Amino acid sequence: MRALVIGEALIDIVDRGDDRGDTPAARRGRKRASRPAEYVGGSPLNVAVGLARLGRDVDFLTHIGTDDRGRRIGEYVEASGAQLVPGSRSAGRTSTALATLDSAGTATYTFDIDWQLSGTPEVAPPLVLHTGSIAAVLEPGCLATAALVDTYHPSATCTFDPNIRPGLIADASRSRIDRLIERADVIKASIEDLRWIDPCRTYEQIAEAWLALGPSIVVVTLGADGALAMCAAGAVRVPAFRVDVADTVGAGDAFMTGLIDALWSLGLLGATRRKQLAAITADNLTGVLRAASRVAALTVMRPGADLPDRAALDAATFSAILG
Repeated sequence: MRALVIGEALIDIVDRGDDRGDTPAARRGRKRASRPAEYVGGSPLNVAVGLARLGRDVDFLTHIGTDDRGRRIGEYVEASGAQLVPGSRSAGRTSTALATLDSAGTATYTFDIDWQLSGTPEVAPPLVLHTGSIAAVLEPGCLATAALVDTYHPSATCTFDPNIRPGLIADASRSRIDRLIERADVIKASIEDLRWIDPCRTYEQIAEAWLALGPSIVVVTLGADGALAMCAAGAVRVPAFRVDVADTVGAGDAFMTGLIDALWSLGLLGATRRKQLAAITADNLTGVLRAASRVAALTVMRPGADLPDRAALDAATFSAILG
């Protein structure tokens, strides 16, 4: 069985901001010596590539061009073992995101993005469908994304990561997010996402409210404070691994990848397993969070959203991660 990931693929142009505090002359010299680096990116793309690197069969439906950047994205996806769904190379240009990093490696983004989809992808019904981020809220593609979630819900576990990008959010976006929350089986959101979505409630209150809408699992990532998950069996927390952070680009996507992979390993994916997913125990959910945290920890130790493969994940012992 395969995963179907639906969402944006783009080129992250990463400005590391290393010239903060320099004199103007020093800053000019530094910029001549080091230009922003370009990485293949996009939240759903990172999940598709991450799952494929972990040995999962993945179809990736996106919207890229046939320009140099689009060709680079296609090669990157296919090198991971994932497959681009036919029709994904239909954009007039490939989208970009300028990621500016602060001294802690935290990224802020400026987007130049075109998101469109048309028709039903030529793929077999998936075991799991993942979407989120820009694909869930940016017109016109978000409308097709929501329709595809409805199409595949009878056969697939649906996972959703809102991954809020405030600069791209329109007034209608909140209702679109709410609709996907109601259709999702598993939701992962960051504490920053929840502060934007509902600044008047705590993240625990929001997670409880979302769980009541129908998902089996709601996960909130808390950065250096670890992660919280809620299910019918109760709430569980795990601490974050202490690592040397290169940057946080792709950290949430890596966690999402690890979350899906761990549930897959437990045999809890697919519509026929919805009852079993809803009945996940607190102990099993704790193990799932730890597995997801391992994938995220390995990712933030490397620049860019460079998610680990199965060999790297298996070789990373607990003591090695803690450093």
